[in-house]
Amino acid sequence: MDCVVERDDNARPLYPVRPTDLATLLDRLPLRQAGFLGDLGFTGKSGEVQFLPGPNGVAGAVCGLGDNRSPFAFGHLARLLPEGTVWRLEPGDYDAGSATLGFCLGAYRYTTLKPADRAPAKLVLLPEHALAVSQADAICMARDLINTPANLLGPVELGDAAIALGRRFGAETTLIEGNLLDRDYPTVAAVGAGSPRPSRVAIFHWRGSAAHDAAPLVSLCGKGVCFDTGGLDIKPSSGMLHMKKDMGGAANVLALAQLIMRADLPLRLAVRIGCVENSVSGTAMRPRDVIRTRSGLTVEVGNTDAEGRLVLCDLLCDAAAEQPSVLIDCATLTGAARVALGPELPALFCNNDAWAERVLRAGGKCYDPVWRMPLWSGYNAWIDSPIADINNISAKPFAGAIVAALFLQRFVPAETPWMHLDLYAWNEHAQAGRPEGGEAQAVRALFTAISEYLTAAG
Repeated sequence: MDCVVERDDNARPLYPVRPTDLATLLDRLPLRQAGFLGDLGFTGKSGEVQFLPGPNGVAGAVCGLGDNRSPFAFGHLARLLPEGTVWRLEPGDYDAGSATLGFCLGAYRYTTLKPADRAPAKLVLLPEHALAVSQADAICMARDLINTPANLLGPVELGDAAIALGRRFGAETTLIEGNLLDRDYPTVAAVGAGSPRPSRVAIFHWRGSAAHDAAPLVSLCGKGVCFDTGGLDIKPSSGMLHMKKDMGGAANVLALAQLIMRADLPLRLAVRIGCVENSVSGTAMRPRDVIRTRSGLTVEVGNTDAEGRLVLCDLLCDAAAEQPSVLIDCATLTGAARVALGPELPALFCNNDAWAERVLRAGGKCYDPVWRMPLWSGYNAWIDSPIADINNISAKPFAGAIVAALFLQRFVPAETPWMHLDLYAWNEHAQAGRPEGGEAQAVRALFTAISEYLTAAG
């Protein structure tokens, strides 16, 4: 993270303040600076920043918070404060970790192919900021993966990134490809059959230093479609513009895994990433093809653009066989979820009320919200097939996100606590702390929920 420093004795003071506390702050400041703020009409509203004059230029700054208590109240500062300057947070009515997280998220730019227009300002890092910096680092890793163009990040490169992450933390890693992929993950192989770039499943298993053999097993599965043309049911060109982000579920899973491993949580972790490209060619899967899945269920391909659920179903079947304490999948799965909830609110489907409430509560607490949607069993008949056990789509134009979740549920035993996150993984336009482009969603909510589950379990 190039926006934090361990120490700087010459760091300038940054005063976050709410309107109700402004008078108290003005009393603390030197008379000249207080008068300067008064003349400028500073009120302390959210997003408002004023610089404090000193004998040699800018001596400090005041940042208005309004009633905004999210990290994003600080998301504009790294790019607004003078380039390369170093700042220290002064006490106030805010959470220092949240402030650090927002500052770091706002500093992010994707610079692999083009340098940023300017360097960010820097924040002095305190010991209590460590978790916030870890979260920001994981989120920025996910953003980098999603923002990387598809010609540079294909299934091989995504698989390599997953394996490299696991190895960095001492995990046991496995990369499935070729004939083994055809045999053990036939739906993943079928989705990638139309691409000249080989498909892979990347797997790693990790154990915290304090985790015993009976420690909770958290299993994560991610949809890693590195580009989605729609296959033979091809998308219009406008529908492909953001399809490099169709591996956003995998990126979010890897960000969550990094957080868990860096925090050395006392659990066992299993991660599975299905890395494919859904392309158009003479070898691509066809509408009305039937695929026999890892579970033995047969699937009729009603639409080749509903490929994400095919990537996930074999991963879920494999993961469920290990009897995890909780099984979580993340995917940029349906446009229907975006129609229902918009781009900023991931849809949560869950077969376990305790886990659903835990994640909803955690998301609200850490300003990383999700919204629970129903696994409405009344729609199960919509994905019946006359020639296979199940169809990958419904013939009806309704409830697309629910239907996709019901399809995935067929591959998870009822006794396994399971959560499915249907997310967008993209910021349509820049906001404070959220630059336009790839985004990690629900990662902090899930990490917080898992941490609280471990605490409650003792």
